[in-house]
Amino acid sequence: MRIIGGRSRGLKLADLGEGDAAAHLRPTSDRVREAIFNLLINGGYGNPVAGGRVLDLFAGTGALGLEALSRGAAFATFVDDGTGARGLLKRNITLMRAESECQFIRRDATQLGTNIGPQFDLVFLDPPYAKALGEAALRSALVGGWLAPDAIVVWEEGAAPAPPAGFTQLDQRKYGDTWVTILQNAG
Repeated sequence: MRIIGGRSRGLKLADLGEGDAAAHLRPTSDRVREAIFNLLINGGYGNPVAGGRVLDLFAGTGALGLEALSRGAAFATFVDDGTGARGLLKRNITLMRAESECQFIRRDATQLGTNIGPQFDLVFLDPPYAKALGEAALRSALVGGWLAPDAIVVWEEGAAPAPPAGFTQLDQRKYGDTWVTILQNAG
């Protein structure tokens, strides 16, 4: 797994074997990540990456948020409650030398609570498939004030999700066994 574009292009991220084998991490493949960023940057959404504040929910290795930083995002907050994910994410942040541009929150992404900082322009949502955790995380982010008005959400799921209340679907595509849905905060 590597960073595929931007200032850190080609940077090899930590191997999954360096984390907790019981974590069952499922990182976004390079191919799907490249497709996601092509959509974000060239898809008519106003390039939410450049200068944006990124919230990476169910962050795992942090590959999506780190890719966004490499491509010009201003700041990324990573949320995950797994021990294995935390170790891998910290290692990847260090490899990218992005400590000053990142924050890690060890928390269940479905129970974010109230946001006390600036809101986020771009959200990556890659929950465990088929457990309805994506819907719960989006509801938590919306209620807790984490999302900027018109924030863009990139949601990876094993089946095509319907947009939950408060969100408008902008695009939806299938890559192998992964559905990528792009939503916009309607608030």
